[in-house]
Amino acid sequence: MSVGPAASQQPIYLDNNATTRIAPEVLQSMQDCWEAGFANPGSQHGFGRAARTRLEDARESIAEILDADPAELIFTSGGTEAINLAVHGLTCGRRGTLLLTRGEHPAVREACSYAAGYGLQQHELPVNEHGLLCESEAIRLLDDQTRLACLILAHNETGVLQNPSAFSSACQARNVPLLLDAVQAVGKVPVSFRRLGVAALAFGAHKFHGPRGVGGLLLRRGLRLTPLLHGGHQEGGRRPGTEPVPLIVGMARALQLWQAHHEETTRHISTLRDQLEDLLRQNCDPARIHGRGTARLPNTVSIAFPGVSGEALLVNLHMAGVACSLGSTCASGSAEAAPALLAMGIPNDVCRSTIRLSLSRMTTPDEVHRAASIISATVQRLRSTSGSSP
Repeated sequence: MSVGPAASQQPIYLDNNATTRIAPEVLQSMQDCWEAGFANPGSQHGFGRAARTRLEDARESIAEILDADPAELIFTSGGTEAINLAVHGLTCGRRGTLLLTRGEHPAVREACSYAAGYGLQQHELPVNEHGLLCESEAIRLLDDQTRLACLILAHNETGVLQNPSAFSSACQARNVPLLLDAVQAVGKVPVSFRRLGVAALAFGAHKFHGPRGVGGLLLRRGLRLTPLLHGGHQEGGRRPGTEPVPLIVGMARALQLWQAHHEETTRHISTLRDQLEDLLRQNCDPARIHGRGTARLPNTVSIAFPGVSGEALLVNLHMAGVACSLGSTCASGSAEAAPALLAMGIPNDVCRSTIRLSLSRMTTPDEVHRAASIISATVQRLRSTSGSSP
């Protein structure tokens, strides 16, 4: 098997949990909006009203797909801002405790750490060996001092999907707002804000073939939110700043495309993911797939190759034409083992031999087979040159 890509072959992109290619239909909808909906949607003239119509049409479309009321949707610059807005807005000026699961995304972890600096105490909720929330322990920690609980719906590194129904019900019973980080879930699996029964839910467009720089926070009706930013009265005074209408229209179009084809898309991606996993397990034994056997995103493979450094593998794959990652791009640059994997009880050396491969609806069968061949050859070569036995 050849390690380097043939000159005629394009590099293979398997880092879609970091960001996705924007869909051509989304680009076209944005271009139309830049031309016909360019005005400030807060302006009272005809141009402004035209932009406002496009903005509110997009709001209604996104809310319908996510099973929410349009008034519950606040537009933000992305998932990170949505998470920070929720953490700040629901805890500002309050004393008590914050609950978050071990291995949370840095956006949640750092937002909670910042909030803790103003008098809130953090407590971590344990997960089991599959990365699923230990519900009984999590529910036990809820009390009248709990100001906010945070839970990642689909893990960005492992793809593991939580079923938060029991924990959500317990939070409601104790009047504890629950924030779901759904950044990796929205546009990949069905998400119903009403059925989830949570207080807030964050998402970002660039994870589902939409534009970067836009996302949203769903906030349950009746909840008060202290703004993170200060300025005008846009988004009901909860998020000031002139709304980027073309980006919002692009986000709505991307979500509409997913909604129209999600069953076919899920079958396509999950089939390719399973093929990739099977080929790597056959040719790179031993190989360990984290979260296998539990519900996962259809596109995500978190896989360890014992005896191989994940960082060395990543560099060699880049040189060979396969783009992937070690895990959360927001935590790149850190040599530490991934907290999400450590929280699952995975040994440190196995964590350090892990890479993340994430597909999209644009991934082809040929790319999967070529990637499997390149990865297998690279793993075998690194194992042989290191002289280490897995």
